Amino acid sequence: MSKTATAMSVIENLPPGNAELRHAIARRYALQGMNVSPDEIVITAGALEALNLSLQAVTEPGDWVVVENPCFYGALQALERLRLKALSVATDVREGIDLTALEAALQNYPVKACWLMTNGQNPLGFTLSAEKKAALVALLARYNVMLIEDDVYSELYFGREKPLPAKFWDRQEMTLHCSSFSKCLVPGFRIGWVAAGKQARRIQQLQLMSTLSTSSPMQLALVDYLSTKRYDAHLRRLRRQLAERKQQAWQALLRHLPPEVIVHHSDSGYFLWIELPEGADASALSARALASHISIAPGKMFSTSDSWTSFFRFNTAWGWGEREEQGVKRLGELIREQLA
Repeated sequence: MSKTATAMSVIENLPPGNAELRHAIARRYALQGMNVSPDEIVITAGALEALNLSLQAVTEPGDWVVVENPCFYGALQALERLRLKALSVATDVREGIDLTALEAALQNYPVKACWLMTNGQNPLGFTLSAEKKAALVALLARYNVMLIEDDVYSELYFGREKPLPAKFWDRQEMTLHCSSFSKCLVPGFRIGWVAAGKQARRIQQLQLMSTLSTSSPMQLALVDYLSTKRYDAHLRRLRRQLAERKQQAWQALLRHLPPEVIVHHSDSGYFLWIELPEGADASALSARALASHISIAPGKMFSTSDSWTSFFRFNTAWGWGEREEQGVKRLGELIREQLA
């Protein structure tokens, strides 16, 4: 690290965060044709802090917030902690959130915000089309509803072009775009941010009242790393590796799971969404799998309803070898026993 964390640098890294790092993030937005000022960016301790601060900035306890059904379980936990009411909207495993159902929700409830994942959604894995992102932004603008865009998997795409965030189509500063370096560097490297537009000052104030600031040494180290070409070279290697692992896991699941099990595949992220036959219980399967040292995430974790009892999420990020192959084989045996 070429810079040391002096007393002055610690002060410089207080909210909204290190100026060089915010400029570096703004330049990455510019590469996608987006004009995001460094002054709009607030550095956070990971994406989850960015998302929580964004929620606090645009809502008050008791407000309604739209989430996908199913959605990232961290969103449900955040809403509960902040005493907000979750309004789940039907979401398709390939097409994403149902905009007709979303508009009906906006007509019938005083919704203040939507927390949505537009790229590599967790747990389903889809990436919304550009057309749907534009339509989503236009719809929320008509109803004056803020979009909190959870975009932590944006760098983990498998095609040639990085997908644009929904914020690209926002002309009214109605989108708070949250992302992180944690998913594409190392999990312990908890540096995230929110491009908050006119909400930036409010988020800085909230951050000063809670975590005070994000780690100064980490911000300084990241500034150095982003100033080289190593980060983009690392991302290219990581995307290839994750795509290969996902393909290996998918093929193994097709080999070993019963034919009546549906494996929903997507071209982004590192999750597969598995659909068991109707009546099967993924939570019971998860408990039995864990006894065999196999970890799956039952669908009930991702919803406030019982709609996803027979579904589970399978993580494909791990290196693939004989142990993983045998684990999937054992998972297939456990599913057959449950269906018998």
